[in-house]
Amino acid sequence: MTQLTAKRAKELLDILEDTKETMFKDRKTDYPYTQWEHKRTQIKERLTKLPQYIHQAVQTIVIEEQKCGPKPKLNLEKKVNLFLTIRLLNKSNRTTEELLSYFHLLIGEEINYKYIERLYNDPEVRLALHNVFVLLLKDEGAISGDLSGDRTGYAVSVENHYRTGPQKHGKKFVHFFALIDLSSGMYVGCGMSAISEMEAFKEALAMLRQIDPTIHSLRLDKYFSSRKVLTLFDRSTALYLIPKKNIQKVAAWADILDKIATPIKFLTQYYYRNLSESGFSADKRRFGGLIT
Repeated sequence: MTQLTAKRAKELLDILEDTKETMFKDRKTDYPYTQWEHKRTQIKERLTKLPQYIHQAVQTIVIEEQKCGPKPKLNLEKKVNLFLTIRLLNKSNRTTEELLSYFHLLIGEEINYKYIERLYNDPEVRLALHNVFVLLLKDEGAISGDLSGDRTGYAVSVENHYRTGPQKHGKKFVHFFALIDLSSGMYVGCGMSAISEMEAFKEALAMLRQIDPTIHSLRLDKYFSSRKVLTLFDRSTALYLIPKKNIQKVAAWADILDKIATPIKFLTQYYYRNLSESGFSADKRRFGGLIT
């Protein structure tokens, strides 16, 4: 490409902006949704093996024998199955308690709403769920290495809403970041933080790298357009993010600016990031935007 200077970088970004306005204003992505939905159907069929994954995940956890106190009502495997059932029902704890009365023979124990509440903070349940998540990704081949990432947040009170709340820091919201695989449409790394969206992003990235360190490409929005983010990846990862127009150290952005030199191809890849937004929208419609 032409010698990289601050002036040349600004020219490329101006061209990119013009291309967005003229060619991508009403068509942000041509993502093959039909193909994606087909793959999602395949994954749903594989999820019939979820009880097997839960059993396998629990077997890897060593639990010390309880020496005092009452004997647990349910073993860990039943607690994980119960927790996932609760989340799929997406009802209040008291309503879930009433519904579970119909499944008394299946569970084998009377479950009250306080017991349900404690499942959310049970470290053994959280560990088992993490193991299930890893097993699903590895066994089902859900990580292609081509990823999109985006941020959102959840309110901790019905009085607040993350989208409309002007102040997104402090105790009113919990920041959430998810990395989604473009091929399978499955989350491959998630992070939460009460501090900032950047901290949630770093947690999601660390989670992914514990499972599979291969990241071929990644799409992020302008919030993550900083040299600090660039330093988290080597040149084997193709980054699709749009630099700020006032970038100072142009050389750090050389690889990305080189891609921007072909703006239509760059934006086509960049706007696959919309899959992340669609995922968040579906999640919040299904499970709500409130953490209780």
